Amino acid sequence: MNVEPQKVLIADDDPINRQVLAELLKPEYTVLLAKNGEQALERAARHAPDLILLDVMMPDLDGYEVLRRLRADPQLEQIAVIFISGLDRPEDEAIGLKLGASDYITKPFNATVVMARVALHLQLVRQRRMLERLAHVDGLTELANRRRFDEMYAQEWQRAQRNGWPLSLALLDIDAFKQYNDFYGHPAGDRALRAVSRAAAAGLRRPADLAARYGGEELVLLMPDTDSVQARHLVDDVCAAIAALEMPHAASQVASVLTVSVGGATLGGYGPESAAELFEAADEHLYRAKQDGRNRVVWRGLIEG
Repeated sequence: MNVEPQKVLIADDDPINRQVLAELLKPEYTVLLAKNGEQALERAARHAPDLILLDVMMPDLDGYEVLRRLRADPQLEQIAVIFISGLDRPEDEAIGLKLGASDYITKPFNATVVMARVALHLQLVRQRRMLERLAHVDGLTELANRRRFDEMYAQEWQRAQRNGWPLSLALLDIDAFKQYNDFYGHPAGDRALRAVSRAAAAGLRRPADLAARYGGEELVLLMPDTDSVQARHLVDDVCAAIAALEMPHAASQVASVLTVSVGGATLGGYGPESAAELFEAADEHLYRAKQDGRNRVVWRGLIEG
C-alpha cells in the first residue's frame, strides 16, 4: 500500500537555512517553504502540514507570534511545531515550549539531530491521528461510531443552516435482526451486520457523506447538501445492494433474505427545525416503515416506493 509522505513546512527568512533543511528532508518528506511569518500561516492553512520547522527571528511576524496564531486557529492548532533558532538561552526555549512548541533546536543545527527529532515528532503525529481515528470508529462494523456521527451531524447541521443548503438523514434498521441472531447465532449476526454496513458505506458517493453505526443493528446515513429526492434515490440503491447480498433469513416473516427498514427526512421546507427535531423526524419515519410492514423506505414528504 502506498503511503503518502508526511508534509513538513520550513519557515525561515534565511534562504540558505531553507535550502539546507529542504535538501535534508526532501528524500523522506514532502517539503513546503515559507520565507516569513505571514507566508508560513498562509501555507499552513492551505496545505495542512504535519510539522512546521519554524525560525524564531523573522521580520514582521516572528516565530512566537506565528505559533500564537496557529494555536488560536481551530483548524491549525494541532500542527506540531519545532522551533529552530539562534537564540540559545534557556528562557528563550522556555517561551517557545510554553506557547505550545513540540521541541526547540538551536542554530547552528546538526543535521543528524534535526532528522532524528523530525522523525520522532512525525511518528507522534501518526500515532495521535491513529488514536483519534480509532476513537471515532465502531470496532465491529468499522463504520464511524455514534460519537463521530454526533460531531459530524452538529457541524453539518450548522453549515446547512448557515448556507441554506439541504441536509438529509436516514436511519436504517435490519429487519427481524433478533430472530436472525436467535436462529443463526451471534457470530453469524455479527457477519451480517458487517456486510450490511459495508453495503451502506459503499452506497455513499461523496467524501462529505457519512455512514455510522448508531447502536445495535441501527445505522445512520448523513448526506450534506443532498435534497430529499437525491437522498431517497441513494437510499433506495443502498437497500437494493443489501437485498442483493442475498443473505438467507429463514426466521424472518418479512422476506426470505435479510432486508432493512429506513426512515428519512431532509432539512428545509418544513419551517425552522433544530438538529434534534430533524433526527426525530427521521426516527419517526423509520417507525412508520416498521409499522407498515418493514423492508421499505419511508421518507418525509415523499411517496413511499
